[in-house]
Amino acid sequence: MTRSDAPDWWRSAVVYQVYPRSFADSDGDGIGDLRGVIDHLDHLEDLGVDVLWLSPVYASPQADNGYDISDYQAIDPTFGTLDDVDELIAAAHLRGIRLVMDMVVNHTSDQHPWFIESSSGPDSPKRDWYWWRPARPGTALGEPGAEPTNWSSFFSGPTWTPDPASGEYYLHLFSPCQPDLNWENPQVRRAIYAMMRWWVDRGIDGFRMDVINLLSKDPALPDGEVPPGEHYGDGFPFYGHGPRIHEYLHEMRAAVLAGRDEPFVIIGETPGVTVEQAQLYTDPDRGELDMVFQFEHMGVDQGPGGKWDVQALDVGALKGTLQRWQEGLAERGWNSLYWGNHDQPRPVSRFGDDGTYWRESATALATVLHLQRGTPFIYQGEEIGMRNHTFTSIDDFTDIESINHYRSAVARGQSPATVLDALRRMSRDNARTPFQWKSGPAVGFTTGEPWMAVNTDQDEVNVDSQRGVKGSVYEHYRNLIALRHTEPAVVYGHFTMLLPEHPAVFAYLRSVHGTTLLVAANLSSHPHTVEIRETPGSHPAWSDTDVIITNQHVDDHGTSNPRWRAGNRLALRPWEAVVLRGHRADG
Repeated sequence: MTRSDAPDWWRSAVVYQVYPRSFADSDGDGIGDLRGVIDHLDHLEDLGVDVLWLSPVYASPQADNGYDISDYQAIDPTFGTLDDVDELIAAAHLRGIRLVMDMVVNHTSDQHPWFIESSSGPDSPKRDWYWWRPARPGTALGEPGAEPTNWSSFFSGPTWTPDPASGEYYLHLFSPCQPDLNWENPQVRRAIYAMMRWWVDRGIDGFRMDVINLLSKDPALPDGEVPPGEHYGDGFPFYGHGPRIHEYLHEMRAAVLAGRDEPFVIIGETPGVTVEQAQLYTDPDRGELDMVFQFEHMGVDQGPGGKWDVQALDVGALKGTLQRWQEGLAERGWNSLYWGNHDQPRPVSRFGDDGTYWRESATALATVLHLQRGTPFIYQGEEIGMRNHTFTSIDDFTDIESINHYRSAVARGQSPATVLDALRRMSRDNARTPFQWKSGPAVGFTTGEPWMAVNTDQDEVNVDSQRGVKGSVYEHYRNLIALRHTEPAVVYGHFTMLLPEHPAVFAYLRSVHGTTLLVAANLSSHPHTVEIRETPGSHPAWSDTDVIITNQHVDDHGTSNPRWRAGNRLALRPWEAVVLRGHRADG
């Protein structure tokens, strides 16, 4: 594979996320590691991806599976050594694959030397490297309601934890084991930038910045509005997209990449971002981020209660939000395209039909996502259609968010069975079961006992059973990736939504330089017939154009013709997806 050296190489790239703990274990201890990633780079090369995004492998107590970093410049022994990282970078580059490191700078571990020093007392030189505040006036440290603000943590409970030794509370938007850095302090920023430059010097090609839009807090730390039925307030208006966030991001990019000519990418995870805010973050002239991870489409199956208030998928709402982002970033800015990652359940179980139409729905979802404008991200296992795990009790879960939510929800009076059902559907643990390389008890992941239980569908869903098999989920992903690399309309084409009001069919056009692609998929388990009124250029009807990708079983010539009626009426089987290409006469 040949790497592009264009400054915006990431626009035509496909990114593959590896969660090392669950990808491949090289030493038989049951936990995936860097050597396991190195040993399986051929899989990524065969798939055709351009970028490997590596979830955190830094030294960490693993309270949040590595997103609690205790040393940014050391590798956790669980995963390997710095030499392994260097070898991974070199081996990936030999295959034309770039390496993006996950980077968490909103918070550290409470075991990081910076926080240990900061918590030593109010006179510590690093005291203001973190957010410390006394109890509310008229209250004592540790009393209910004494927290400096009423904010709710992302992981349930308050965002403040008392530290009796120093007599104050410290802020943590996530776990108490993840205290927030104080980006108001220029010393903190300089230390972070120096660390990031150190990683750039090792030869990596980019950063994926975790919750990067949470860095800037309102220094006044006001209370948030308490939603009905909740105990704590919503602090997001005071720390999401804070008053100095654009200043920090611009400063970070300039400081980390100053004097460097090598093409580099900075991807920002930005929960709660709007289209208008994303335009600012990713405007090339502003020098902040290259693309955002936004979450709007991740909420289309959630009710007023948020993530754990699981609702049936509204395909119309899904289409509407994706259309809004396609059109909103059409002229300036760039978006990531994803269904899943380490924080989301498996797409085929969440948005598809992982029973009768498992293969069809996995490939239909991939088709409508990958051919939009933006950079597609594949989370490990997505390319073989891995499903959600089957959890039988709360004891099966390892994820801190899931466990904390269960305790908090049950304590508030919710039925344990109801809470457990929501966890089964939405828990982050669904994405973290061992990668299924082949059939068998340990699925080729390890020669030992896997750190987390293997899914029960390993005989059907694994790499060995799909590689080289026409019509498989894996081969469909390979075809989609190859099309992005060879068809300019996928990367640069104008996006036109078709049938916006249809409740099940997702259809759109991508057009550039005389070429028009029609992408159509039935995102339901029932057949639908739709009328495609837009014409394919010089062709009299779409029924006369070339079928370049389909998820239906192919004939001996490698094609499967969709069923057209009267030239422009397309009959789609359940979860059928098709891509057609038309040309103008002068194209």
